[in-house]
Amino acid sequence: MLKRPNILLITSDQQHWNTLGVRNEEISTPHLDRLAQGGTTFTRAYCPNPTCTPSRSSILTGQYPSQHGAWTLGTKLPEEKQTIGELFVNAGYRTGLIGKAHFQPLGTTEQYPSVESYPYLQNLDYWRHFTGPYYGFEHIELARNHTNEWLVGQHYAIWMEEKGCLHWRDYFMEPTGSMKASEQHSWTIPEEYHYDTWIAERTASLLRQYSDQGEPFFLWSSFFDPHPPYLVPEPWDNMYDPDQITMAAAHKGEHDSNPPHFKLTGLENADFSSYHETGFTCHGMHSHVHDEQSLRQDIAIYYGMISLMDKYIGHILDTLEQCGLAENTIVVFTSDHGHFYGHHGLIAKGPFHYEDLIRIPMIVRYPGHVPENQTSEALQSLVDFAPTLLDLAGIPIPRTMTGVSQSEVWRGRQQQARDHIICENRHEPTSIHLKTYVDERYKLTVYYNQSYGELFDLKEDPEERRNLWHEPTFAQLKSNLLLKYVWAEMGKEPIWMPRISHA
Repeated sequence: MLKRPNILLITSDQQHWNTLGVRNEEISTPHLDRLAQGGTTFTRAYCPNPTCTPSRSSILTGQYPSQHGAWTLGTKLPEEKQTIGELFVNAGYRTGLIGKAHFQPLGTTEQYPSVESYPYLQNLDYWRHFTGPYYGFEHIELARNHTNEWLVGQHYAIWMEEKGCLHWRDYFMEPTGSMKASEQHSWTIPEEYHYDTWIAERTASLLRQYSDQGEPFFLWSSFFDPHPPYLVPEPWDNMYDPDQITMAAAHKGEHDSNPPHFKLTGLENADFSSYHETGFTCHGMHSHVHDEQSLRQDIAIYYGMISLMDKYIGHILDTLEQCGLAENTIVVFTSDHGHFYGHHGLIAKGPFHYEDLIRIPMIVRYPGHVPENQTSEALQSLVDFAPTLLDLAGIPIPRTMTGVSQSEVWRGRQQQARDHIICENRHEPTSIHLKTYVDERYKLTVYYNQSYGELFDLKEDPEERRNLWHEPTFAQLKSNLLLKYVWAEMGKEPIWMPRISHA
């Protein structure tokens, strides 16, 4: 009987697809480069939603956000949903998650309770005694803060105390910590107490445990960076010179043919009030006006955050090798979605489905099975991860999973497993409800109850500067793509059982 492969999933948070060292020579990522040299880099991987909770839930379930229920931020993945963690446990695997989960919201109600909510996440006595099970993971160690956010707590805070950092609150914002205003770019927290160190240390500990017990595992090592606020401890805060960084920017007139919310982003006092149906924060629905020098400094820190994360990914990869696990472990690196830092004049994220936001970095290494030092343009989606990993482990794929298995593509035996991807973004019930269809060449974005949209030719216009939606010459192309999009939507409907009789 063939030995079952171990699986190590390593994710960053909202990393732009071409910030990977093998794509951008401005950034130093020697350990991700090492991973790429031993495997295949997929240059056309996409998220199924450009925000955290929906995309992370798609990784877990193999379903799209419109199917698994966590349709936007501030919602949660229903506990009764079948997850890849449960399926691996049932097959005799050990399962663990270290770092960011974000399967549940920061708010909680009696009808929709959340253990990841504030102030619950700062009840350290609770978290000292709760390490799982959670969504199919036998063992979890979690945190929710990005850099010095006041949402710090859970297992990360406990770890800092165990490391002797009893004054850890000094490094975080009020009301949890003592900081009255956010630090700018340089974070005073010593690297030894940084959450990258925590994630790598705890991941390595589990790897050694699994190795000692000789048990197959599915382990998710989930990093928080490079998420704003832009903060990183020394010396990483000075690793990159802001004046030497290549800047992205909007081109004059590029939003003239775009939907209305694109045009508002360039105004100092943009009024997005008509989009706020729920009353909660709408990512991206704010002015994106920025100062170039400040943005240069932000990007320099963003790069520094990636390089620091890369160092600790290296520690994890080293532990795999030291434990003798590397040869039989599938290692996948990716991000939950992308990010804007000046691209098209935009900052952070929002309902703007440019490649910079929905396209993500992705590397797969599996010695002897996945080709080494290769790149592939085969279309990939995070919704494919669950069925693919199950397939590679020889575990039956549930019929309810609507992602496709990419196992033969990852192995280099097949050119492609899908001819399109779909990215959903329903951040408000109706006013921010859009879906994007991308195939080998074209990208089509439609909006709920709206006649406007986007159509880009990624071959002739890879920077997506010319929206063809309203151009008469491309009316037939748009019509054809709209039909393909409808077929794609029909094709991803789950069928939980096969038809077994005449009636």
